[in-house]
Amino acid sequence: MNISSSLRRAKAPLALTAAVLLAASACGGSDAGSGDGGDGKLAGNIKVDGSSTVAPLSTAAAQLFQAENSGVKVTVGTSGTGGGFEKFCAGETDISDASRPIKDEEKAACDKKSIAFEEFTVANDGLSVVVSKDNDFVECLTVEQLKKIWEPGSKVNNWNQVDSKFPSEKLELFGAGTDSGTFDYFTDAINGEEGASRTDYSPSEDDNVTVQGVSGSKGGLGYFGLSYYEENKDKLKALKIDGGDGCVEPTTETVQDGTYKPLSRPLFIYPKATSLEKAEVEAFVEFYVENHADIAEKAQFVPLNSEQEAELKKDLDALKAQQS
Repeated sequence: MNISSSLRRAKAPLALTAAVLLAASACGGSDAGSGDGGDGKLAGNIKVDGSSTVAPLSTAAAQLFQAENSGVKVTVGTSGTGGGFEKFCAGETDISDASRPIKDEEKAACDKKSIAFEEFTVANDGLSVVVSKDNDFVECLTVEQLKKIWEPGSKVNNWNQVDSKFPSEKLELFGAGTDSGTFDYFTDAINGEEGASRTDYSPSEDDNVTVQGVSGSKGGLGYFGLSYYEENKDKLKALKIDGGDGCVEPTTETVQDGTYKPLSRPLFIYPKATSLEKAEVEAFVEFYVENHADIAEKAQFVPLNSEQEAELKKDLDALKAQQS
């Protein structure tokens, strides 16, 4: 079935009061740059930025939403989770994509600018640890082995230093840049401290660069969101990870049930409260949240489990109550 046809049509904004409707009627319409385009249709621009991992999810949501609302233009940038929050808390964007929860210092930056926001968990992701298709000697790594490779000051530069059973093959490392929520999550999960990592690797905020680097090196090793592996299965091999209970492959099921540990994580969007006062932003966020499962499927992410879905519904209901 075509996913877009199964999605609920984006509704007009949640809170159109009688006064607003009367004013629109009296004036013959509203500003075509935002909200109601004057003919009952939504119009305006929505700026989204942040996590490169969440970007494909927001892009899928934007494409499906715009198919029903041609007067709205949604742009999705990829400055990384940290870079996205910098723009968001400076008032430059309407929605921030994030592959980790907002930090206290980021909240403080938003508070300083009087920027309030909502938080929605919209999908799940597993961090996949990948090697080249040409790598025929490793199938699984333990968390301890990953730490040995990635911890600050590590001098491991050959696969036989990771495990004596592995051949003498140069280890070339690729991974997320320091502004990425993927970097924050991986370093915390593997090295026990957010931001703690060796620095002599090839970093990038663009996961496609990591794909190219790892696929082009027999001894390459990298990490990024599971969706990027799904898109590049023909070039890469995802390793199983042993978090203490044996080797587990990253899949939708293992991410949802938590057995793929410690590299499973939720993904978030943060809409700005003042942006939600604009009809087009409010409608887009409602559409995104209400259709999260179909959007996650389209973008090859892991849908929310039942507990997360119930929490998301509660959060959306609370937003509707605030806006009414």
